[in-house]
Amino acid sequence: MIKKLLQNKMKIFWIVLLIALFAVIRMFENQLFYDPFLDFFKSEFQLMPLPTFDGFQLFLSLFLRYLLNSIVSLAIIYVAFKEVELVKFSAVLYGIFFVILTIVFFSIIHFYGNTNNLLLFNIRRFLIQPIFVLLFVPAFYYQKKV
Repeated sequence: MIKKLLQNKMKIFWIVLLIALFAVIRMFENQLFYDPFLDFFKSEFQLMPLPTFDGFQLFLSLFLRYLLNSIVSLAIIYVAFKEVELVKFSAVLYGIFFVILTIVFFSIIHFYGNTNNLLLFNIRRFLIQPIFVLLFVPAFYYQKKV
């Protein structure tokens, strides 16, 4: 086990560095992104009305954050597996998921208002946090082993 770790020390170094980038994005989320839902979801949001927001600015902010997280995630996938085709496939999936999640996010806001805050919270979580990399890396690892 130690021998394998020493052989892959550069791979481990790069993955740890990329994970640290996720932490930096999260640390500076208030300064980097427009998101009135940050404070809203830190409170008792179940019964509260939605905050006022600029839809276009919120979309751009969600897009930027999703893009940054996706780039770091794709870099992790590349470092872990060294397969460009896997990165291309993942990039397509990230694009499809962004379109679907964004449509669902704004549809919930528009059609349901504050009656479905928990669903809105969870959809937004997939948009602003790098959850997909937690699903993709084990799936690709399993696929490679089988």
